[in-house]
Amino acid sequence: MSRAITFSEYGAPEVLRPAEVPLPEPGPGQVRIRVRAASVNPLDLKIRSGAMAGAFPVRFPMVPGLDAAGVVDAVGENAGAAVGDAVLGATVGGSYAAYALLQEPVAKPAALSWEVAASLVTVGRTAARVLGELGVRAGTTLLVHGAGGSVGILAVQLAAARGLTVVATAGEHDLERVTALGATAVRYGDGWPQRVGDAAPRKVDYVLDASGAGVLADSVALTGDSARVVTIADMSAAEHGVRFSAGTAPAGQDGRGGRGEDPLPELARTAAAGTLTLPVWRTYPLDEAAAAHADLEAHRNHGKTVLLP
Repeated sequence: MSRAITFSEYGAPEVLRPAEVPLPEPGPGQVRIRVRAASVNPLDLKIRSGAMAGAFPVRFPMVPGLDAAGVVDAVGENAGAAVGDAVLGATVGGSYAAYALLQEPVAKPAALSWEVAASLVTVGRTAARVLGELGVRAGTTLLVHGAGGSVGILAVQLAAARGLTVVATAGEHDLERVTALGATAVRYGDGWPQRVGDAAPRKVDYVLDASGAGVLADSVALTGDSARVVTIADMSAAEHGVRFSAGTAPAGQDGRGGRGEDPLPELARTAAAGTLTLPVWRTYPLDEAAAAHADLEAHRNHGKTVLLP
């Protein structure tokens, strides 16, 4: 048996409870890891509450969590790592546990902390995927909404590194940090289109909405083309002719229906080298997963939230 966090009904954070679960056994292509860190993502909260029941039906009791980093302790046939390897990746069957299964393990550089390694998986792949869906090019201008969040923070850095001019909306407390990452930061809220127009040196070519704050209509007006706007957070996307990009594409999805190179290994290398930043706000013991969800739900965090089994 293995220690884990489970929930047996939809509801508030309090439905998350410590439990003993069967030790997972790796199947073909899978590895089992002793989890050193598990990332808490906003999608975890939506699945736990039942808000995503239509898109992500679950079988109770469920071990939540999408991402983890740890040390391989068992392997299935044709697995992509060996016992003793330090790896990160998306889990099969949940990550809020002492042991978890990874389908596509990625090597963790020695210089990369366990906390950042676990945090990179979903948000890093999402940021890279959405930039691919937009087809951004050097010399153009990208507007990122919600740049203070983890996907936004990574998208700003990836776009700036590709030679784009980045304008980003964020809360007052995040403006200085977003500016330091290579963007022209403007305060979100009423009047943001005018502030973006004043800050952008030329027309806005693309928009990534990671905020879900009702910005799609004005974003389409700024670009002049709904195909140049993608959201990962606003469920009204179709009303504006905007693409909603789901955050669960398989590793290597290129955003255009095909399989491209998985961005995660390169993200891990650049984060280990210090040229890509992903702030970790706070860590919690595994048994305090409910408190972690409550803090994230109340928007107390300013960076990634991580569980440490």
